[in-house]
Amino acid sequence: MEEPLRDSRTLAVQLRDRIADLIRSEGLKPGDKLPTEAQLTQRFKISRPALREALKLLEQDDIIYVEHGRGRFVSALSAVQVDRPITVFESVTDMTRHYGYRPVNKVLSISEEKPDKRLAEDLQLAQGDRVIRIERLRLHEDAPILYCVDYVPRSIIPTRLFDIDWSGSLIALLDTYRNRPRMSAATVSAVLLPQDVVERHDLGDFGPALLIKEICFNAAGVPVNYAIDYHRGSHFSFSLTRK
Repeated sequence: MEEPLRDSRTLAVQLRDRIADLIRSEGLKPGDKLPTEAQLTQRFKISRPALREALKLLEQDDIIYVEHGRGRFVSALSAVQVDRPITVFESVTDMTRHYGYRPVNKVLSISEEKPDKRLAEDLQLAQGDRVIRIERLRLHEDAPILYCVDYVPRSIIPTRLFDIDWSGSLIALLDTYRNRPRMSAATVSAVLLPQDVVERHDLGDFGPALLIKEICFNAAGVPVNYAIDYHRGSHFSFSLTRK
């Protein structure tokens, strides 16, 4: 019998990973049929809505596919083993924990600002709209591993800035305001930290970084966050598949 799902990740993400593990442990091959929803809910002791959300995530990742009237099947992509697909959408905190790190979030600055033209376009803001800028550093055992800047439309979070604990998950915070990010469009590049950031925060030993810039969208397709994340190159690697 499977143990209940209990960790810091969202239930759907936990269940997605457990079903992916099931596919591997049961030796299911591309084209094999996945157990039915009834069998999976019984096995994982989970509700049907949570299961369906997890199955949608697996379908989005092309691990399974659906044939209407016949069921869900294991896809060819499931046979491609990747350590950490860069296409996975999750919170930075969840991602770092997947790598085995115990992240500590340090808030460097919080401010309300007028967005520049490009940011206003990316977040689909109206003239005069403002953004919240959150600058944070993630550390593992006192070593900086991520430098992050996030921009959130001020209209989403009308609460006074100093009344909010910004050290936790931004995805979880946006969820409390009914604007949880569900997907993103991202660009990736290999860079160094900007020199002003290095000097301001004493990050001279950070080294090369993998920079991911992404616009995050809620379930209705509205942009709710523009994220700029510098992953320390000595601590992260991502995999990808091509199809």
